[in-house]
Amino acid sequence: MAEKNPYTSTHGRRKGAVARARLFKGRGITTVNGKPYEEYFPSVVAQSKINKLFGLLKEAGDHYLTIRVDGSGKNSQLTAVIHSIARTYTLENKDFRPTIKKAGYLTRDPRVRERRKFGKAQKARKGKQSPKR
Repeated sequence: MAEKNPYTSTHGRRKGAVARARLFKGRGITTVNGKPYEEYFPSVVAQSKINKLFGLLKEAGDHYLTIRVDGSGKNSQLTAVIHSIARTYTLENKDFRPTIKKAGYLTRDPRVRERRKFGKAQKARKGKQSPKR
């Protein structure tokens, strides 16, 4: 008989960033890429976004997360981390789903950077300048 994993695992995405979160039962520090999340996201605004989600989950009990995130920039990584945390908690406890969904944390932002097309200048849509005379 296969033993169940000691954690709940999900992923969250935003642009090119992918965050894989594991939710463990017990006391511990929530880490992102091996560092406490306050250290990985030193911005007060970023920390407040994560703490706002944890505020919704205050009755979640004794849990901690380990998160691996890579790709894209810090802001996209932050959104991917928040998305993965929300998905992990809804998998762990179905009662959190309506609260988290109403707050908008379960919706994946589908906007992705447009690829560069050949024949253009440097950007996706910017054309080369033609001479006037």
